[in-house]
Amino acid sequence: MQEPTKEGSARFDTRAELETHLRACLAAAHVTLDLFDPDFAVFPLGSIETDTLLRAFLGRGGMLRLAMHLPAHIERHYPRLLRLLRDYSHAVECRATPKALHNLTDSFCIVDNRHVLRRFHSDHMRGEMAFDAPGAVDVPRHRFEAIWAESRPVLQPTTTGL
Repeated sequence: MQEPTKEGSARFDTRAELETHLRACLAAAHVTLDLFDPDFAVFPLGSIETDTLLRAFLGRGGMLRLAMHLPAHIERHYPRLLRLLRDYSHAVECRATPKALHNLTDSFCIVDNRHVLRRFHSDHMRGEMAFDAPGAVDVPRHRFEAIWAESRPVLQPTTTGL
């Protein structure tokens, strides 16, 4: 596995490498953390380590946005994440894309508009982590904002969202 270097990037093609890079993203996050994946089945969002990193990030005042096609995997397999959503409902928002966008198959995590973790296709592990590279964030940032604008809220703590 290639470790990302300051102002550099690293390619990966295994689940273990993806998880290592995701942990690096979560640890580096200070202000914003935006993630898009069709269902987050590959992201270890339900692990104890991820929960600890996300709670530290949110405890420092960070904002987390998750965009997905379907929330079913999170609802069934990530009870820790659901508790985190309830505990930090003021700092976390989740949205689901409309069916017209379900053809989007890439996956990415954008950290503070400085770092980006991208899987080129959600069916494969192959991807790239660009660390301290604001220029590499531009395209994923625009894609995320467009996806976000078209999506509707899901995974709210209560039926009324309060």
